[in-house]
Amino acid sequence: MKWVDQKLAGDPVLRERVEAALNEMRIEQELASLRERRGVTQQQLAGLIGVSQPQIAKLESGKAKNLELRTLYRWATALGAKLTIGIEAGNGRRRARVAAG
Repeated sequence: MKWVDQKLAGDPVLRERVEAALNEMRIEQELASLRERRGVTQQQLAGLIGVSQPQIAKLESGKAKNLELRTLYRWATALGAKLTIGIEAGNGRRRARVAAG
């Protein structure tokens, strides 16, 4: 991991891309985990939020791009969760946070 850390430290653009990809993966994993913990199938969730089951599967597998906030909001509220969005400044301090649900 030391080599990876050195590469990321030396290339801010690469570091930003890696961090964005990791954040995206975390969101997808959290959405799938939430659905499973609630005991809801992909088909049931699709019906609740007005999309098809294949769209749910695509999103959970990381194949969906440009996920819309309204979809995240519907997903969270359909499962009794709250959607929280945060923004961090380059120094790692949070600047703004929006919560819905």
